[in-house]
Amino acid sequence: MIRPRHLLVVEDDPELAQLTRLHLEDEGFRVRVVGDGRIALGVARGEDFDLILLDLNLPGLDGLDLCRALRRRSTTVPILVVTARGSESDRILGLEIGADDYLSKPLSLLELSARVRAMFRRVDALAEQEEPDATLVRGDLEIDRARRLARVRGNPIELTAKEFDLLNHFASRPGRVYTRGELVDCVWGPGYAGYEHTVNSHINRLRAKINGNGPRQQFIETVWGVGYRFHESL
Repeated sequence: MIRPRHLLVVEDDPELAQLTRLHLEDEGFRVRVVGDGRIALGVARGEDFDLILLDLNLPGLDGLDLCRALRRRSTTVPILVVTARGSESDRILGLEIGADDYLSKPLSLLELSARVRAMFRRVDALAEQEEPDATLVRGDLEIDRARRLARVRGNPIELTAKEFDLLNHFASRPGRVYTRGELVDCVWGPGYAGYEHTVNSHINRLRAKINGNGPRQQFIETVWGVGYRFHESL
């Protein structure tokens, strides 16, 4: 029997938290709700979750600090930020600190469940595409697909789930040029139209992590006026 996905909902509004829990449970998910950031960090450290829904305005520990702490603990669990902070700068900041997607309040529960399922479809599709023991080497970069780990010159690189998916997608197809829209469809999945700005943020963070102090386009190149590609000669 396949176990249901286990979700952690971190939301300090009791009514919204209850509605979210009931809706996601009706969709077949197991749901744990926590209303305090510091308590949520302890819960996340003690249990394994398949996805975390995170509000940013939290007592105990601010949602941004909580997101950073969660990323230090796990680089793969998807994090979906759900918050009333809807400005572009807030969205970019959330993505920069490790969130995989961003949903603004007032919240549509139907859109929320659609986003959650889309994230899981991408995770499942990528897992099915890769050989369990496949390791991809591109120059100084090594990608362990089975364990979802990446190393540069033997040094492990901490990547979020979406950063790893992006890197694996690029490195699997060196030389292929992708527009931002194509990357959204390939990595985030269809239905994310209008979120192309998230691609720039993720690629900037990914480059900073895998390039270190080296050339900014050492691995992922910008094709001006078109999009991005992985360096063909690696």
